[in-house]
Amino acid sequence: MRAVRQPGPAPAERILAARSSGARVAFDLPAGALLLDAVREAFGAAGFSSGVLRLAGGRLDPLAYVMPALSPTPRHAAFYSETHRPAGGGRVAAGALTFGRRDEAPFFHCHALWEEADGALHGGHVLPDETRIGETLRVEGVGLADAGFEAIPDPETNFPLFAPRGGAGEGRFHALRLRPNQDLTGALEAYCAARGIAVAALHGGVGSIIGARFADGSVVEPFATEMFLAGGRVESGIAGVEAGLVDLTGAVARGRLLRGDNPVLMTLEVVLEEG
Repeated sequence: MRAVRQPGPAPAERILAARSSGARVAFDLPAGALLLDAVREAFGAAGFSSGVLRLAGGRLDPLAYVMPALSPTPRHAAFYSETHRPAGGGRVAAGALTFGRRDEAPFFHCHALWEEADGALHGGHVLPDETRIGETLRVEGVGLADAGFEAIPDPETNFPLFAPRGGAGEGRFHALRLRPNQDLTGALEAYCAARGIAVAALHGGVGSIIGARFADGSVVEPFATEMFLAGGRVESGIAGVEAGLVDLTGAVARGRLLRGDNPVLMTLEVVLEEG
């Protein structure tokens, strides 16, 4: 399986997890609002300070984003491009968002695909402090009641990355972070198998994989991607995952990931719901 050497040591624990109570949520985020503020206020009104969402429909305008890029130094295995700010923003095709805290303030990690004014599909890592909602944005996901995602320094990748924190040790939701160089579906299946979870839904899902191999035989060769889960379930212990991504050339891809051949590049944040 493909692997990318990270600059720091690899901890033995490859899946970080916090088990939590919580609830499914659905919000209509209002036009004109800063995306970060709208997400924070929606979760707060529902009684949550962290959670995950999937995006579909609506427009982001103004939209600011970066794409994956080669790292200019050995400090990182991959890095970010310059910031893109397309005129007219973008109409969201699909995406996912993790909401939590960074530097003791609300923050999110969001990857998405959208159609820009040129009619073409583009994608990347949406910047929280510069992106506003141009038209009402429909989102669905999970709010976490006694656990949450917090950005902390990660010595393996040299990035501050969201990791699950807290959790009461019970509840049907599992907030997860997958570390690099393990197959995405294989890691989810192993986590479920170790806990006797035969059936589960996947919510949110933001991260990166090393290129991509899809079930229909299509391939993404560039190693650095910004990826999100567009859907996914575990059935009888087997994970099926739909994903979208943009690679470092700017090419986008969507489809069902091939089991056993899609290793994580930097991270994957996702919430697993039993049953």
